[in-house]
Amino acid sequence: MNTPDLNEKSQNEKYRPQFHFTPSAHWMNDPNGMVYFEGEYHLFYQHHPNGTTWGPMHWGHAISTDLVHWEHMPIALKPDHNGFIFSGSAVVDWKDSSGFFGGRRGLVAIFTHADQYPDSDRPRQRQSLAYSTDQGRSWTMYENNPVLDNELHTDFRDPKVFWHEQKQHWVMVLAAGDHIQFYTSKDLKSWTFASEFGRAEGSHEGVWECPDLIELPIEGSEGQYKWVLIVSIGDHPDHPEGSRTQYFIGQFDGITFTNENASDTVLWLDHGRDNYAGVTWSDVQRPDQAKLFIGWMSNWKYCNLTPTKEWRSAMTLPRELRLRLTPSGIRVVQQPVSELQGLREQEQSRQWGGVTVRPGENLLKDVKGDRYELICEFDVGSAEEIGFHLRTSDTEKTVVGYRAAERQLYVCRTDSGESGFHPGFACRHDARLEPLEGRIHLHLFVDHSSIEIFANNGEMAMTDQIFPDPSSVGLELYAIGGEATIHRLDFHPLQSIYSHAPISRR
Repeated sequence: MNTPDLNEKSQNEKYRPQFHFTPSAHWMNDPNGMVYFEGEYHLFYQHHPNGTTWGPMHWGHAISTDLVHWEHMPIALKPDHNGFIFSGSAVVDWKDSSGFFGGRRGLVAIFTHADQYPDSDRPRQRQSLAYSTDQGRSWTMYENNPVLDNELHTDFRDPKVFWHEQKQHWVMVLAAGDHIQFYTSKDLKSWTFASEFGRAEGSHEGVWECPDLIELPIEGSEGQYKWVLIVSIGDHPDHPEGSRTQYFIGQFDGITFTNENASDTVLWLDHGRDNYAGVTWSDVQRPDQAKLFIGWMSNWKYCNLTPTKEWRSAMTLPRELRLRLTPSGIRVVQQPVSELQGLREQEQSRQWGGVTVRPGENLLKDVKGDRYELICEFDVGSAEEIGFHLRTSDTEKTVVGYRAAERQLYVCRTDSGESGFHPGFACRHDARLEPLEGRIHLHLFVDHSSIEIFANNGEMAMTDQIFPDPSSVGLELYAIGGEATIHRLDFHPLQSIYSHAPISRR
């Protein structure tokens, strides 16, 4: 029986996002097991079905044909005698290397079983398998679970598995406390240690979690590829940013990953506060070989405290990851999937261009909205600062501003709405952003409880939760200290994903 989709009451709950994925009820964190199979995108996620704070972990499940509209499915994986169901991945076993499918193909989930060592309170984390012969509708636990353990590491979890074509074997990327370990297998059941990476590289401000390893082409460089290792970093009380995600760029030969940047180089995937534990979909073919990515839109500093009642947490927008050669070197760029354009309310969209913005003026004074998309290209001119005030009222606003002298883009949510649930939420944070040929490009998505910014064609991303009152629907384009030129400004109100009935697939 299918898990109920959101009814009209739950769709209209205060702060419920209208074009982001959320659980129909209760707690959600890391995305898990994302895989594309038989025309369907599967999204599994860490789920506590009996509460709105972190608890005994299950795998929740949803399916989409367009990455925008999601149908809630029954819980896929439940705790058993081996423990709770922590994070992991899923693959299509095309050649039945596992032997689960009688020579056909099917889905295999690889995940962490979490319990305690016998007669001890020490946590134990081991890797296990489950498989589905009916396109992910039901799952069978492998009778010989677990398939991999390691008593040396308390934190030993979050397997991301993929097929390495050149070596003709499966690769498992696994977080082991403060570094990454790689394992290989021919059948998904028996795993051999291959190598490790990261003990003295990148940021170690928290425990390493939720790794992913993907190969991407470099834009504009025919036949040139690099491997990208994504690693999330848990919250640490000494660091105000909380949990974040870094990445490394280098080479992988099927056995060993080699970082091509200096060991102390830290590359952040997102410069906001609320994009964590993200990984990519398996077995997806996208134009120009981009990889599909989604993250958990929260932060371990305050995720259990955010002011929602029946449900807690959302996912980021699905994004395409690519590599681009920039003045700073080769970097990951990310852009929202094009499928989101189908939500635009074209009749209500508005466009401006060739407009001068002066201090004290607001080009958008007559524009209102609580969910929309903004595309803006501007020349700073003589202005010291230019930006947007989002979701405004007499007492509330979220600021997205660009400081010309510092060349910094910032988000300030000190007055963005409800924030008293944690002292670190009402903050300002920034990141350096150089103009492209003299211009700044911003692509913003504003929902009932979040903003997502893609700057300079995806070279920088910022993702942040906000909790404004539903009545805060004003919008302002502002300039400080001088005049700026707007070359392009598009405003697109967005439909709710609940305005259309989900597509039946059974």
